[in-house]
This record gives sequence, C-alpha cells and structure tokens, in this order.
Amino acid sequence: MPGGRLTQSERRQIALGLTDGLAYAEIARALDRPTSTITREVLRNGGPTAYKADLAHLATERRAQRRKPAAKGKQGPGRADGRDTTAVREFEETFSTIFIQSGLPKMSGRLLATLYTTDDGSMGAAELARHLGISPASVSKAVAFLEVQGLIRRERDERRRERYVVDDDVWYQSMIASARSTAQLAEAARQGVGVLGTDTPAAARLEGISRFVDFVSESIVRAAEQAREILQTPKP
Repeated sequence: MPGGRLTQSERRQIALGLTDGLAYAEIARALDRPTSTITREVLRNGGPTAYKADLAHLATERRAQRRKPAAKGKQGPGRADGRDTTAVREFEETFSTIFIQSGLPKMSGRLLATLYTTDDGSMGAAELARHLGISPASVSKAVAFLEVQGLIRRERDERRRERYVVDDDVWYQSMIASARSTAQLAEAARQGVGVLGTDTPAAARLEGISRFVDFVSESIVRAAEQAREILQTPKP
C-alpha cells in the first residue's frame, strides 16, 4: 500500500470518482489507499460537491510550506495530554470542514471544532484567539453566532473570566431551537393561506409547506427527546 502524501494524479482520480458518484471506499480501493485518507482529503478540500483536484493539491503544498520552518527550527512544546499535535490539528480541520459544509460560517465552524476537541469542552476568548490565530473580535463574532444556534453557552470560572462551553446537552438544545425556528415557518405559511385565499394555488402551496414543516419539526422534537432519554440513562 503506498504511503506518503497524495499525488496530483491521485487527486485527479479522486475528483473523477466523485463526479461519477463513487463512494469514498471505492475510490480508496482504486488508489490502494485507506478510506480514511480519501475521506479526510475530500472533507478538508471543499467536500464531495466542491472538490477540485488542482486546488486541493495547491492547498496541501501551502500547508506543507507553513510547517517547514517549525520542522527545521526549534521545536515547540508538545501537548500536555501526550496527543500528536499534527494529528489533532488535522482532525480539527476535518471536523470544522463538516460544520462549515452544514451551514456554519467558517470561523464559527473552526471555533466549534476546537471546543469539541478539548477534554473539558471549555476555553476562554484569549485561548481561542491564540489557538485559531484570530482576533478577539473574531472570536466574539463567532461565539455570538453559535450562541444563537444553541450550540455553545457561556459561563464564568472561579476568577470571573468568561468561558465558552460545549457539553453533552448542546445538540439537544440545538435541535429544539431548530424545531422552534421551523415551527415559525409553518405558522407564517398558515397565515399566508388566509391572506392569499384558501381556494388559490398559492394558498394550496403554502398549506402544503405548513403541513410538511409541522410534521418535520414535531418529528425532530420527538427524536431529540427520545435520544436524550436513552443516551442519558446510566448503563446497568
């Protein structure tokens, strides 16, 4: 099995495979590479619908160039938890790409991925700014967006410093917030039926939207409640 970085030719084969609708595992077998290598490559370079071989190759070369000075010069301190710093950074990049592709702004996706890869799920503004290489203002903006989505919360430590937290309940809260937002859409559609007249095609369309959205939002709430109950029940 070949090792090392993917070649430009391999990246072009990946792009062709994605265009043909092949699964990551099929592309990996054709290249004699691990499926995880193909998955990571695609997710960090735009995802299956936006992957471009030449751009991916260029981005990889740039990342390699950024790492060279550190490799040749004095090595920085290792992680206190003993984890591979490069591997953790690459995972954060992959994880944040998934968040971004799901609709989060780039900086919010990066910040959320960073919090999820800390053992206590909590960091302060200065820590996040330093880790992500961004300004405190950028941290504040990303945090504000994530709070609105119900994906993080704020708390204060023993020194009264503000910290941003993700916890085991955050996805439940986010799903409930999403269901509330969806329910508002359904209610607005129902109001539109009265405005446009019940016997018109436009009203029929809005009625269909409201019924569909009601069903989906109710299903989300039920699923979230069931998942929370099951996952938080202590194992015997």
